[in-house]
Amino acid sequence: MNEELLFLSWTGLHVTPWKLIGYTGALLFGARWLVQFLATRRAGRPVIPRAFWIMSVLGSAMTLAYFLFSAKQDSVGVLQNLFPLIAATYSLWLDHRPEVHLAENGGSSPR
Repeated sequence: MNEELLFLSWTGLHVTPWKLIGYTGALLFGARWLVQFLATRRAGRPVIPRAFWIMSVLGSAMTLAYFLFSAKQDSVGVLQNLFPLIAATYSLWLDHRPEVHLAENGGSSPR
């Protein structure tokens, strides 16, 4: 996974499968703010949609994997992505909890 992808050599960059995972994770993690902006604009008030937390978890996990398992193995990158992964996972778990509780009691979601 640390071998250069030759079909991308035209870019002039040394791109490996791990770097593609890292790039995708960074893109997801950054794009979540666009999702939050669009949801806030649509609602006319600040909101954080579930997609924001999903993108946070996926983006953090992918960039964390890059820093853990690629040739990079950078402890700063690990710490930089570990804590957001924990916080986003917890927030996603909390976001699912009220709907499960309301569904069990026959209620409707406040959203």
